[in-house]
Amino acid sequence: MNKVILLGRLTKEPEIRFTQTNNTMIATFSLAVNRRFAKEGEERQTDFFTIVTYPKLSEFVQKHLHKGLQICVTGRLQNRSWEDESGTKHYVTEVIAEEIYFADTPRKTDNESVLGASTSVNSSKNENQDDNSILEGDDLPF
Repeated sequence: MNKVILLGRLTKEPEIRFTQTNNTMIATFSLAVNRRFAKEGEERQTDFFTIVTYPKLSEFVQKHLHKGLQICVTGRLQNRSWEDESGTKHYVTEVIAEEIYFADTPRKTDNESVLGASTSVNSSKNENQDDNSILEGDDLPF
């Protein structure tokens, strides 16, 4: 099983780009995640992970994520490699995001409401699913 769950803060604004072949939107950002424990007398260490999102989730990232925001990302690890012009092989391990949850306290600005802590986006959501389909009170199974 390949499953990753990270809670951290964006270190900079997400980078949005499009693939050359079919113009698919991809968002990339770095997440700073504090380690759970620190050695006695030392400061807690932080790890930095590269997070990659694909079309539907990338749109969400572009609209709602910004530097410093605390989020929870669930996804999977993926390795890839490439060779540069000089023939040097490069390797990278990235987290491919499948879901993103807000972990910051909800805030309101003068003109807009910022999404709250329970808001999430799932990249594997069925495209045909109606977002407004909510069961009526009488239809609940309990």
